[in-house]
Amino acid sequence: MYLIIMAFHKVTRVFAVLILLIQESVSQLSVCGRPTLNTRIVGGEVAPVGSWPWQADLHNAFGHFCGGSLINNQWVLSAAHCFPNTSTSNLVVYLGRQSQEGSNPNEVSRSIKLIINHPSYNSVTSDNDITLLHLSSPVNFTNYISPVCLAATNSTFYDGVNGWVTGWGYIESDVPLPSPQNLMEVDVPILGNKQCNCDYDVGPITDNMLCAGLREGGKDACQGDSGGPLVIKQNNRWIQAGVVSLGNGCAEPNNPGVYTRVSQYNSWINSQISSNQPGFVTFTSTGKNSDLSVTCPGLPPITTTTTTNTTTTSLPPTSMTTVTTTTTTVPPTTTTTTVLPTNTLPPTSTTTTVPPTTTPRPVVCGEAPLNSRTVGRSSVATAGVWPWMASLQKNGRHMCGGTLVGVDSVLSNAACFSSSPVASEWTVVLGRLKQNGANPFEVTVNVTNINLSNLTGSNVAVLHLSTKPTLSNYTQPICLDNGQTFAEGVTCWAAGWSSGRGGEEQVLQEFQTSVVNCGNASTSASDICVGAFTLEQGDSGGPLMCKQDGSWFQAVVLTVENSSTSQTRADPPMVFTRLSRFESFLTQTLGTLLSPNSGSDNTNVNNVINIATPASTNSTTSGGTTNQSIFILFFHVLFLLSCLQLFS
Repeated sequence: MYLIIMAFHKVTRVFAVLILLIQESVSQLSVCGRPTLNTRIVGGEVAPVGSWPWQADLHNAFGHFCGGSLINNQWVLSAAHCFPNTSTSNLVVYLGRQSQEGSNPNEVSRSIKLIINHPSYNSVTSDNDITLLHLSSPVNFTNYISPVCLAATNSTFYDGVNGWVTGWGYIESDVPLPSPQNLMEVDVPILGNKQCNCDYDVGPITDNMLCAGLREGGKDACQGDSGGPLVIKQNNRWIQAGVVSLGNGCAEPNNPGVYTRVSQYNSWINSQISSNQPGFVTFTSTGKNSDLSVTCPGLPPITTTTTTNTTTTSLPPTSMTTVTTTTTTVPPTTTTTTVLPTNTLPPTSTTTTVPPTTTPRPVVCGEAPLNSRTVGRSSVATAGVWPWMASLQKNGRHMCGGTLVGVDSVLSNAACFSSSPVASEWTVVLGRLKQNGANPFEVTVNVTNINLSNLTGSNVAVLHLSTKPTLSNYTQPICLDNGQTFAEGVTCWAAGWSSGRGGEEQVLQEFQTSVVNCGNASTSASDICVGAFTLEQGDSGGPLMCKQDGSWFQAVVLTVENSSTSQTRADPPMVFTRLSRFESFLTQTLGTLLSPNSGSDNTNVNNVINIATPASTNSTTSGGTTNQSIFILFFHVLFLLSCLQLFS
């Protein structure tokens, strides 16, 4: 009996060592994409706890701003547009989180020590919208925290394949997630890139993108979901196909969501993560790719390729073999000649890249991706909620507000420059939230010229900037009133800075009001009246802004009658001069005024067009799965031999 017990202990020790060795030999493929608590088959709304254990919640000083996905124990994948700069200050990643409110007993948090945006990310076209976040320390995997697999390079996603998107974003345009803000999920079908390109007026959808959504609308990601995962299930394993990137509105018909295509970035991801690399799995669509038959005006022709193989024999050592490869592009045909060393096999296929012709994306006005303002009276603003707000500064001190109204022009109140109209004395700060404190998204630009209107009564000023600021979620121009109809009852907002508000940091303040009947308060057709709110000197030059048809319009430039003291216009209505009164001056000074997004202002880019070839119907994984299996089998044999030796 004693000998049997001792032998059992020896076998147990051998088995323990064996398990450790096997764990060390297995890559992320052994654990990725297999959530214990996920049984998703059909659509839903609130995600059950633990269903999506790779979901990451990204927070800055103002709370949730983007999503992400855990891809190993110390790296998170997200979208580059979430990080217009790579400062890690005040950034936190939550994993295992279910709700934005209340307790989350399964969550852990980590700070971020490194942000790596893709070097070719284009903030204008949203191409290569992908980033890697290196966590401050590793996390332990649980039922509620585990990595997702990533789509391998040769993955195919045909039209109609069903995927899932998760996040804490808005539930529809301008409608924030209601309390307690639980993690949401939605199932969406893949839409082929050709059809997606047609929906977006041909041009902006590149091979680095993937589209998903219903033709009739109704299901989509939305603001706040950016950076989160689009995942698809194959053989009981969840594979991330896309990263939430962009879209026109949310869940609108014929406006599918656009995602960064993860399978395009295997090499880049592995080049940044030197050890414990993520698990890449090939997703294989079966059947026929119906997207190949899609056509629409302006869609580039399909490129097909053929190859002629030439063999050579008995050539002198110094001779060269000429291989002629014929590449057929519809409609043109080109022939290229490749010179190869003797006995070198010619290529089996070629791809012709159509030379890109790029039309710059027209700048549109009135877009505020981070704005969800629908209710409230007076509160502290958050970063990016009013991306056109400008702080006009003299000698480094805030003097007046303003708004970005062109690619290099800011609008303000002429009274701000009554004592100092010299342009060189002024600077403009865009993307600012706090007058005192850190502002990671701001940019300061010099003023080269100041133009003042000269009408009777209130006047406006246009400041021309020395450089064109880079547009982002935190810096965008607002549309100007050029005869808009602001009906009674329409909700409008004002915003501004003042030393008497916003606490020690003097955070940007916002005020909700609404258009009211002027009654006897005004006799001018160029006036607009709104309900009362408090104005102070630092607010002068800022905007009164109202949303129409999904775009924000500036109705007036705010004025403060007495510039020496703060004042409250307690008795409504408050009367302002509409910007339409200055239309002639503004057109002369700014040129053609910016227009809101009409849905057709997209970039036209001709890209490489490849014919998708169905791969094997069997799921394969990159990263040496066969060798891995042999390695594990070797240890099983070793274990059996050890057992035989112990009992012999």
